[in-house]
Amino acid sequence: MDEKAKNLDHPGSRVFYRKLNTALPRIVRGSGVYLFDDSGKRYLDACGGAMVCNIGHGVPEIADALAEQARKVTYVNGTAFTNEPVEELADLLATKTPAAVDRAYFLSSGSEATEAALKLARQYHVERGEPSRRTVIAQSPGYHGNTLFALSASARGHYRTMFGPWLADVTMIEAPYPYRNSEVVADASALEAAILQAGPENVAAFIVEPIGGSSTGASVPPRGYFAHVREICDRYGVLFICDEVLTGAGRTGTYYGLEHFRDAAGAAIAPDVITMGKGLNGGYAPLSAMIAKRSIVETIAAGSGGFMHAQTYSHNPLAAAAGLAVQRYIDSHHLVERAARTGAQLGGALKRMEHELIGDVRGVGMLWAVEFVADRETKQPLHRELKLAETLVQCAKKRGLVLWPNVGHADGTNGDLVMIAPPFTIEPAQIEELVTLLQKSIGDTADRLLARRQP
Repeated sequence: MDEKAKNLDHPGSRVFYRKLNTALPRIVRGSGVYLFDDSGKRYLDACGGAMVCNIGHGVPEIADALAEQARKVTYVNGTAFTNEPVEELADLLATKTPAAVDRAYFLSSGSEATEAALKLARQYHVERGEPSRRTVIAQSPGYHGNTLFALSASARGHYRTMFGPWLADVTMIEAPYPYRNSEVVADASALEAAILQAGPENVAAFIVEPIGGSSTGASVPPRGYFAHVREICDRYGVLFICDEVLTGAGRTGTYYGLEHFRDAAGAAIAPDVITMGKGLNGGYAPLSAMIAKRSIVETIAAGSGGFMHAQTYSHNPLAAAAGLAVQRYIDSHHLVERAARTGAQLGGALKRMEHELIGDVRGVGMLWAVEFVADRETKQPLHRELKLAETLVQCAKKRGLVLWPNVGHADGTNGDLVMIAPPFTIEPAQIEELVTLLQKSIGDTADRLLARRQP
């Protein structure tokens, strides 16, 4: 038996875990910003799981909505029937999207929403008589999901090492990353250059996160960036896909992350397609959405008459009921506004932390990141072999704090950061608890790293 296989740390379990050599606590209950395991230990969920749990754990109203829908109907075939939760959720989302971006296609995960959006771009161009448009442009660093085409549009080196032979060719341009990449300007010239190099007649879509997720650690592009993106995409007939899987539903203090950006006249910027997930369902049921501009859907309706993307659980009433209940809860409790207000408090508390390993603290709303470096002046990342981010997550979990790590963002291999993205309902005292635990965990991590360096 392989030596690593001997270290399987899940005795007695037949579950195929995502992490096979790490013991995982068994969570039995969640309440607000806290999780509780079967030993009674409490964890402050500082990252909402995977930046998902925006309204908190264990909200009774959502459980009641799920139970009520389960008593009615839990599944219908989306090609044969529609249902009330799907119709109502689509109507609700249409009140929040930019004008004419109001046709919602419901799926089960952010990766599926990305896959659907890219397929939609291709089908749209083919049906309007431009079959040469097949090139997709994305950003590096960036992340859009784990299905094969979504992964192709992502810039994660370790995935490419493993699955590169199966991935499609996607053109990458440099992502705005002010901490490490201040020379990326607000005019999105790299996008135009990539379109011209590929040939405008060959480019189908540009997909981008409006504000960086874990790949760039909550980096915010320059103010004029997306106005110019919209202008360039219009000029060359390229679809602008805005990936709001992580940022949507209030995470950044506005309902959509793109709302932080305006054109020169102060008007909202409308993409052609929006993808949502995570905060759309709040962690209560697997649900995502691709929301397309009406004119795109009308083109397909007038052509083949149907979108070529089959998924068994698309448009299912139980998941839609969960999403509808979560969105109504957000609205009735004014949680987007709270995310903006409380997020400023969270950011202020994080920025007061002091440690020589902290290179940068950045974010907006309830999406923050702490990036760690070997040298603050040069911003030199720590060597990947030190595994600072992973060690910090372990140290924090021991103290009862849950963090989300990311690595490799600095140069494709090196780079360590953790994401801070708790439920919007976090209280000021809990913010102080979070920051205190994080500060102590950073100290624990520094001690471990120093011990490793000792001869």
